[in-house]
Amino acid sequence: METLVKRDYYDVLGIDRNADDSAIKQAYRRLAIKYHPDRNPGDKQAVERMKELNEAYAVLSDPQKRQRYDAYGHSGLQGYTAEDIFGGVDFGSIFREFGLRNIFSDFGFGFGSGRSIFDDFFGSSATRVKELESRKGVDLECELEIELEEAFSGTEKKINLPRTEVCPSCRGTGAARGGISTCKDCGGTGQIVREQRSGYSVFRQITTCRRCRGEGRMITTPCHKCQGKGTIEIERDITVQIPKGADTGHVIKVKGEGGAGSGRGEAGDLYIKLRIKEHPIFERRKSDIYVKKEITVIQALLGGKVYGVPGLEGDIVIQIPEGTEDGTIIKVPGQGMPKFEDERGDEHVVIKVTLPKNLNQEERALLYQFGRLRMLNLDPLYLCQPCPGFPELPSPDKANNQDKKKEKQK
Repeated sequence: METLVKRDYYDVLGIDRNADDSAIKQAYRRLAIKYHPDRNPGDKQAVERMKELNEAYAVLSDPQKRQRYDAYGHSGLQGYTAEDIFGGVDFGSIFREFGLRNIFSDFGFGFGSGRSIFDDFFGSSATRVKELESRKGVDLECELEIELEEAFSGTEKKINLPRTEVCPSCRGTGAARGGISTCKDCGGTGQIVREQRSGYSVFRQITTCRRCRGEGRMITTPCHKCQGKGTIEIERDITVQIPKGADTGHVIKVKGEGGAGSGRGEAGDLYIKLRIKEHPIFERRKSDIYVKKEITVIQALLGGKVYGVPGLEGDIVIQIPEGTEDGTIIKVPGQGMPKFEDERGDEHVVIKVTLPKNLNQEERALLYQFGRLRMLNLDPLYLCQPCPGFPELPSPDKANNQDKKKEKQK
């Protein structure tokens, strides 16, 4: 017959007997994170190691229980129930900061969600059955794509989500009315207990009842609506509030909109991950936005106000200096995406200088005259260029007639 031999709690945590509370908690956290089921999927040895760690921490972190253990060893805790050992110990908070699931509500380790290794020696079948009947539902995740304008102003979005809910007919029992009976093999405990005595020692082997699979009860008449599952699959519309300034990767938690819990267990939560669509005009960089604006050569040379610049709340006007070059970025403070309450990022306008094409004779003559003036002003850029004869500036009427002749020839 298989027997269980308990290890020393201090050896389990790898600490000295004089360790203080801080050292005990630090050792437990380090080992518990190492053997957490999320990091060791399908590893049965990690599961058993986790059970040992839970029990050792529950005893050594409590001054009274630790005192009895130091004085009498494991025998000093005989008569303690699982509730006595694990009650009041906040295991779950240790894992929250690491983004790991609460192993005590999701995996059945320790008091509050299934049996621990402690139960294998002292028994806690009532707690076992109760916890099997009440488990929190699974958390769900989905992705939601929204427009940049919706992220700017904040909005409400409706999403259609398939999910699992508690069967309204049987209320999660999976049985029709009067269709449940107590398991005959385990007497409703969900466990089969075998004892072996050796001198003054008593070894207990507790296994899950195969007949009822640990439930302690049997469904004799399944619910017609859920076919004995206790849950049904439905589609439901959920309204989600999108906060102002939300960005790609932002996660919104909707409590109680995940999978249905079993028995009296609460529903899981829904986590919605946002993704902002690519915008045809604006480019977003955190709380700032970038937009391109084309201007003429004359505007670039003379500077002044530029109208019709796209903004998140409509067109805006910017001021550019004389001699603005292609690629210049003009910063407009406070015209970006929302950040904190009334604060906003900035808008950055990237200037694109466009060059005119298909110049007529009058326009060409004006440009030649401009070049002559720059040369007379000793502009180094113009002085180093070849100096052909500059045509005279024709009268407007003559220039128009020449342009018309060109069009007819075409």
